[in-house]
Amino acid sequence: MGSHTRNALTVKSIAASKAAKLRDGGGLWLVTKGGGRYWIFNYTFAGLRREMGIGPLHTVGLADAREKAEEARSMVRRGVDPIAARKEEEADTPKAITFGEYADAFVDAAVKAGRWRGAKTEARWRNLLENHAKPIRRKTPAGIKTKDVISVLSPLWATKQETAEKLREAIERVLDAAKVEGHRTGENPARWKGNLEHVLHKPDVLITLSHHAAMQYSDVPTFMKELNKVSGVSSKALEMAVLTACRSGEVRGAVWPEFDIEKKIWTIPAIRMKSGKEHRVPLAEQAIKLLEAMRQKSVNEFVFPGVRDKKPLSDASLGKALQAAGGGAYTVHGFRSTFRDWATEVAHAPREIAEGALAHVVGDAVERSYARSDALERRRALMQEWATYCCGLL
Repeated sequence: MGSHTRNALTVKSIAASKAAKLRDGGGLWLVTKGGGRYWIFNYTFAGLRREMGIGPLHTVGLADAREKAEEARSMVRRGVDPIAARKEEEADTPKAITFGEYADAFVDAAVKAGRWRGAKTEARWRNLLENHAKPIRRKTPAGIKTKDVISVLSPLWATKQETAEKLREAIERVLDAAKVEGHRTGENPARWKGNLEHVLHKPDVLITLSHHAAMQYSDVPTFMKELNKVSGVSSKALEMAVLTACRSGEVRGAVWPEFDIEKKIWTIPAIRMKSGKEHRVPLAEQAIKLLEAMRQKSVNEFVFPGVRDKKPLSDASLGKALQAAGGGAYTVHGFRSTFRDWATEVAHAPREIAEGALAHVVGDAVERSYARSDALERRRALMQEWATYCCGLL
């Protein structure tokens, strides 16, 4: 019935359609069952109508589904029942599970056992193992070698360092579990110690910063004048990021209860810090003025509210403001590096004070306890000097 029309679907039409059943032609259909979408192949054999599952859309793409359907059609033409042939094959060969299948089952089991807090963790694991680990998903757990893990990590290493490290850890955990269940033997190719550490050197903090194109500090006063001409919340958020040497996410997520305007302190809670430790930011006069201006226009708890209701600004918004002010060659994160260079070369600030301003953990226990104690006021003097420099008043 209409089987002469083949290849009716496209990747785009599949993504756009919410229909419960989509026809590609030649007996190939995409159907929705439960929460998933699955390929099925309908055919007639020995006068009986039969339906064969080809696999879920998230692991079997359109091209693969067509290929498998064509194989099944060819069997029917040769007088072989594809379903019976598959059963026979499965009986003869023990099922070799792929890394992708095992990883998905690993995540499903963790969710079922309530091992993770919240849906965010599950979403992160699925994203890491489905998207970033895609090149190794079709391999068997036993077939994955160190070179395969490196090929997956290399594109992210030092550019998306945090993602790369979480991906390595996720692969290691899945392969460890696979070993316990007898799907592989030997050393774990994703292990860091004594293995990947010799190939993928962890960038230290300053090296990481240098990957973000940074403006020369001598150009900052001129840039800040241009930035002042750019209207909108994003430009104000970027100004705040520059004045405080804070990360984009820390500024975008800032809420009013974090600020003590009288004491001129912004306390960023540990949960919002990359280091996982609370960070107190002494606020320069220029930052206080900016906050007071934002307070007048306050619409919700976010200091720099996004366009959508009760959502912070998007990650790209500060980059757009940077471009609008003529800083398109640089990155928002690069201003932290700019500040660090200025602190050493112009302000001659002690290392622990400059690093403390960037919320970097430095030195030994003595240095750290010193940084915890009187450094806030010393950092205040440094941040005020920086803000004054940025605004062209030095």
